[in-house]
Formats: sequence, structure tokens, C-alpha cells
Amino acid sequence: MELALKVGVLVLIALVRPGEAHASSLAAPKVEVYSRKHVALGEENVLNCFVSGFHPPKIDITLLKNGEPMSGVKYADMSFNEKWYFERLVYVPFTPKKDDVYVCRVAHSAFREPQSFRWDADF
Repeated sequence: MELALKVGVLVLIALVRPGEAHASSLAAPKVEVYSRKHVALGEENVLNCFVSGFHPPKIDITLLKNGEPMSGVKYADMSFNEKWYFERLVYVPFTPKKDDVYVCRVAHSAFREPQSFRWDADF
């Protein structure tokens, strides 16, 4: 096991130019999907998808209602922390109904394929 770890480290060093190890590493996004206010069926609210802790910054975030892209979606400016991990808030006004399914779909190079994160209204 120790030999495998050493070989893995050497492979990483060979793939990354000196001084750029952190800047080129992948960090998978953490995704939180939530509403701004407590949910009341039929009452307008705001659906939020907060994506954080990812690197590199190239990312595609889509809000879906019943599998279709929602209209009126707003994207806050992307920001980052001192370690160059990025974050972004995507949000849209919505009026939840009992059978509607809301999803935040995130495509990032740390994922093999886009990942879907479902909003749980806790009805």
C-alpha cells in the first residue's frame, strides 16, 4: 500500500507543473438547494441553488422544474475564497405546487456527468 501511495504522488507531480499543483487540481462542488422562506403551497417563494468549494471555476448550473429549464433564473457573481475555491448562487422566483419537482443540475469537470440535486420541500 505504501508503494502504491508513493507511485500515486509521483504520477501527480509528473502531471502538474511545479508551483501550479493547487491551481490545476479538481475540487468537486458542494450543492445546497433550498427555498428562501418556509414553504407554503401556492405561495411565491425563491428557489436557491448555492454551489461552493469547486475548482476550476468553469461550471454550468441549471434550475429545472419537472425536467425543464426554468425561466427568470438569476446568477449572482461568482466569488472565491483565499484558497481559490469558487462559489456561486443561482436563484429564481417560484410558486411551489405539490407534484412539481425542482432540481439544480450541476456540470463540472470534477463530475463524470452532470449531477442533479433535488429540492426537498419537506411537505
